[in-house]
Amino acid sequence: MSKAFTISIITLIVFIEIHIQTVNGQTYCNPLNLSYRFSLDQPSRREAADPTIVLYKDNYYLFASKAGGYWHSTDLTDWKLVTAPTLPLENYAPTAVVIGDWLYFFTSLSKTIYRSNDPENGKWEVYNSSFPLSMVSDLAVFADTDGRVYCFYGCTNNEGFMARELDVNNKLNPKGVPMVCILKNSSGQGWTRPVDKNKKTFTPGVEGSWMNKYNGKYYYQFAEPDTEFKNYGDVVFVSDKLFGPYTYAENNPFSSKPKGFICGANKGSTFADKYGNWWHVATMTASEKQMDEPRLGLFPTTFDNEGNMVTTTDFGDYPIIIPNHKYTDISELNPRWSLLSYDKTAEASSSLATNPTDFAFDENIGTYWSAKTGNQDEWLSVDLGSLCMINAIQVNFAENKTILLGREGVHGQQYRIDYSADNKNWTTLIDKTANTNDLTHPYEVMSTPVQARYVKIINYCVTDGTFAISGLRVFGFGTSPMPTVVNSFFPERDRNDPRKIKLTWWGKPSYTTGFNIRYGTQKDKLYHNYQVYKNTPVTFQGLDKNKTYWFEIDAFGENGITPSTPHSSH
Repeated sequence: MSKAFTISIITLIVFIEIHIQTVNGQTYCNPLNLSYRFSLDQPSRREAADPTIVLYKDNYYLFASKAGGYWHSTDLTDWKLVTAPTLPLENYAPTAVVIGDWLYFFTSLSKTIYRSNDPENGKWEVYNSSFPLSMVSDLAVFADTDGRVYCFYGCTNNEGFMARELDVNNKLNPKGVPMVCILKNSSGQGWTRPVDKNKKTFTPGVEGSWMNKYNGKYYYQFAEPDTEFKNYGDVVFVSDKLFGPYTYAENNPFSSKPKGFICGANKGSTFADKYGNWWHVATMTASEKQMDEPRLGLFPTTFDNEGNMVTTTDFGDYPIIIPNHKYTDISELNPRWSLLSYDKTAEASSSLATNPTDFAFDENIGTYWSAKTGNQDEWLSVDLGSLCMINAIQVNFAENKTILLGREGVHGQQYRIDYSADNKNWTTLIDKTANTNDLTHPYEVMSTPVQARYVKIINYCVTDGTFAISGLRVFGFGTSPMPTVVNSFFPERDRNDPRKIKLTWWGKPSYTTGFNIRYGTQKDKLYHNYQVYKNTPVTFQGLDKNKTYWFEIDAFGENGITPSTPHSSH
């Protein structure tokens, strides 16, 4: 046995020990692995947006626009579809709220309020069939800690939003008069432009009201600029009083993910889990067939010492731990598994000329590899480059040449995943050849990590169309050293448009897969991120023009993240 091979084996054994010590709870990987329904109109595509998650009787319920149902979970990782024929599940922007012993359900442009004390089994009753605010879109309903209930709607970027109390003793009908809650906004927001490379300026649309209360403060949230853009995010305004005035938070957008495998972290809701940890569930943009083709993502949310609401989207499409306790540090949610499959050499049984194998490993959910057919035994294989320790695999199926609409005729994707050290001798790792669950983004964690250099997925049966994958993503540990530090970089603010900045650093540090640019308006509050896989320069337009920003550029590779030293820009 060679010395190099012996060192690799010892390294991998150490990685197994780290894995056992670090992961305390189940993991998941965005986009959420749900039975996304096909749209009811052409082109045939899957979608889900405008999510709301509520905790009711120690169980979680997830509602989304035009989903043809809703989902139930006990742990935020395993979601089961619930059908409820009595609910208007084709309406946009559903929302739910717990009041007393009941779960109440509302949607946009609906005059009916529903309630249930058994939502797990899809049993609902009409509570109010003539709700006066039936023509309001994106209605948010909030139960305050004093037992009073309010609804919120109709916000604009510069004026305010409407708040109305609902009568808990009279079918939740509005009482009193609507109050205009003033928003004290800031100007020159670069991130609200339609896309991060678009110089267009306009007054963005705002939508998706949501309200939370934490430590006596009210946090009013909404989304802008528009659903289909990757920089679509959620902002928050804060007040000591429910009717305001509300002040624009310093760290806005508090939820945003403009780069990565899948982008967007917007038009969602914020909730506390059964342990008191906070989360933000949001809309993400897949954009395989058209601009507006959403999925759902879940991100950890915290409140800093000054009461700022912070949603962590750094590596927000890598594995994240769902803790089984109240955590004290956000780093506890990082299993420290690296992406091993980016830009690696791949082979396939066949490929369409327009959909080569590279598209399954380019960290872009909007592109996909496709075999020429959907026949059994079509396959895709990736060479990780060296013997690696595999902890988890995420398969992101794409829809190519599908004609399905809704859920009729849809069945589970059937496939098998094998692994090998030499590309000759193969062992089955995941067997889904008898699968009947329609899950578009299956994510599997190895009960025992395996050593492999090659990973192959083999088709048994597709739900429709060809065998197509937008991302075969392998997570674990490689054998290369930690990436070297980005020890110097140059931030250049555009003098004519200070919302725009160019970051330059010279050369690509060794053992590096990509870079995570973290930035914020205070040196110790770098709450925003911009993740790239290519060399510099990097230019983005997401800054507020009247603010100074601090930056750090972390290099990440197949064995972890190496942080840089902070720099400021004026």
